[in-house]
Amino acid sequence: MDSNCDILIVGGGVGGCAAAMGASSMGCRVILTEITDWPGGQLTSQIVPPDEHPWIEQFGCTLRYRRYREGVRQYYRDYYPLTAAARANRHLNPGGGNVSAVCHEPRVGVAVLEQMMAYARSNGRLEVRLRRQPISVAVQGDRVRAVTLRNLETGAMETIFAKYILDATELGDLLPLAKVEYVTGAESQTETGEPHAVAGPAEPDNVQSFTWCFPMGYDPEGKHVIEKPAQYEKWCDYTPEMHPHPWPGKLFGWTIPLSQQNYRDYTQTLFRQGDENPWYSLWLYRRLVTRDHYAEGAMPHEVTLVNWSQNDYIEGNIIDKPEAEAARHLADSKQLSLSLLYWLQTEASRPDGGQGYPGLYLRPDISGTADGLAKHPYIREARRIRAQFTVTENHIRQEARACKFAEPFADSVGVGQYSIDIHGGASKNTGIHIPTLPFQIPLGALLPVRVENLLPACKNIGVTHISNGAYRLHPVEWNIGEAAGLLAAFSLARKTSSRAVRKQPELLGDFQKLLQSQGVELEWPWARFI
Repeated sequence: MDSNCDILIVGGGVGGCAAAMGASSMGCRVILTEITDWPGGQLTSQIVPPDEHPWIEQFGCTLRYRRYREGVRQYYRDYYPLTAAARANRHLNPGGGNVSAVCHEPRVGVAVLEQMMAYARSNGRLEVRLRRQPISVAVQGDRVRAVTLRNLETGAMETIFAKYILDATELGDLLPLAKVEYVTGAESQTETGEPHAVAGPAEPDNVQSFTWCFPMGYDPEGKHVIEKPAQYEKWCDYTPEMHPHPWPGKLFGWTIPLSQQNYRDYTQTLFRQGDENPWYSLWLYRRLVTRDHYAEGAMPHEVTLVNWSQNDYIEGNIIDKPEAEAARHLADSKQLSLSLLYWLQTEASRPDGGQGYPGLYLRPDISGTADGLAKHPYIREARRIRAQFTVTENHIRQEARACKFAEPFADSVGVGQYSIDIHGGASKNTGIHIPTLPFQIPLGALLPVRVENLLPACKNIGVTHISNGAYRLHPVEWNIGEAAGLLAAFSLARKTSSRAVRKQPELLGDFQKLLQSQGVELEWPWARFI
């Protein structure tokens, strides 16, 4: 079955949904495909509450992202029996987690995204096709003509022809299919000039760990111990061989190494103990459901999201590997997460001297899956285009700048801020955590060096292994996707190329005005940081 559209967006994660909203708002005919049955990526199918900067309630994100956040809060006010105090709280944090001011259940995220895309779907500008996997790409010269996808429900193949194609897949899956120049893993210091890049040759397999997250409830009086996972003995006895700072004991424990920049170990607990720093509590860290917002008995059990160092999968890279090898790593990562749960239920040390929390249990009703794990692994690092401009750590790292601002970009298409946060992966390097300054997203990082009409729309832009650690989180991915969708629509409307938009000052100025009119912030309110 063949289809035609103006803009095809392959990948319905955070960036893909934002791209679809932006492109369809310009009157383009858009098709959005997604491999799972939920749009939203990190926010939903991967169940990861938003990682955000401290100023997110005031500035530093797009208008549509802000509407998403407020839509989540309003959904709880409309449909959940909140207390009067919670309902009246302007800055309601539905789950009460530490990591975000809007920790929330993934189904709520799906509902809000569906609301935000509903009008475009109703008027025919946007079509969403779920459970579609890209199989091949038709290319003619430096232009991409079409993508063929498999319907994972029926097995049928469908080819979609488009004037612009956006890669919003979690791993940058279209790049090798379309023979777009790209990078994987860690570049060398020689190539990027980054102090934290690898000192020797580039390491293509040095990719951040991925995590198969799961929502976990707690019934203090219950006994919900799962069947012992097949790989439990392997993971229970597993000691990560990390360097340069070794892991302090077995993986399943309460103490982890902090980072290469801070050679000390970090001891956590499951539940907060007395006056202990709440950040030490893994339960509070990514809590999705809290009883604090409800009358007694209205929400009997709390729920947290397990996305911890203890279930980061570091035993292999799944990018550009044979299908059987990648499938094995994915299956093993599921076993790792289930084994962590079993350890928590049966062997984890408790402050009272006992072992295990048998009242912990999986919440498949929240994950939307039969096994209780997320629909899709949480992906931190993808293939990255070889771009017309590449952002390095030197542009954004606090210590690299003599002022309070990151490198300014005249071709800015958005803003973001997050520390360079790199989880050790198959390379077995200890993680990296480097403070950054509020930064901009340059248009040049969205433009491949050669291909004309394929744009990255999530984590696959022109960044390095190091700078990706700051550009990979929810608000930035949303901004990247929205800018890519609007760029494709603008280029079609002006009958020009996306690279001409960057090269010609008048076109660039008009495009930036369009972004601002759509609620995309191009620079930080610097006066507030002086």
